[in-house]
Amino acid sequence: MIINLTHDPMKRYLILLAIALFSIVKATNAQTSAESLKVFWPDEYKWKIASNQQNQTARMIELIPGNETLNNWTMIGTMTVMKGINNSDVTNVMKTIFDKTRGRAPKARLVVVERGVSAKNPWIIFKIESPAFVNSKTPESQFYYVIQGNQSLYTNFVAVKQDMLGPLFVEKWAKVFKRSKLIYN
Repeated sequence: MIINLTHDPMKRYLILLAIALFSIVKATNAQTSAESLKVFWPDEYKWKIASNQQNQTARMIELIPGNETLNNWTMIGTMTVMKGINNSDVTNVMKTIFDKTRGRAPKARLVVVERGVSAKNPWIIFKIESPAFVNSKTPESQFYYVIQGNQSLYTNFVAVKQDMLGPLFVEKWAKVFKRSKLIYN
């Protein structure tokens, strides 16, 4: 059946009204649906939650391999969400993280690995390599993935107790983080 909208103003009005209502409902649902970032952490480490902290504005989850403890880890994964932050410059977030790290590790090095700053949801992948800290001679290097969601800012990293990250580590974790998905419930 073909409807000629130009000859029936009532049908045209009802169809336009239905489209407008659908658009409003769709926009409202997009604003009220919960956003999260799904990271596909490699199964080979048998990750377990070592810490899960949350308040009104932030949540942080720390993951460690199944056979390690939070006090004696060789690798740790951290997922942080800053709720309600929806307009951050991911490059500035990276600089802030590096500045804080350098306050504790003056010889830390920052390397940008990849970025998607012109994407719908800007993101950046970088590494910070610290040969030692002010209060500890133990090295630590972190591999970061920061993405700006529609409703929140997500900062994820994996850290190891090494003074630098090799190319195989960087390649593996870049793939892991780039597979991450923003999910809306």
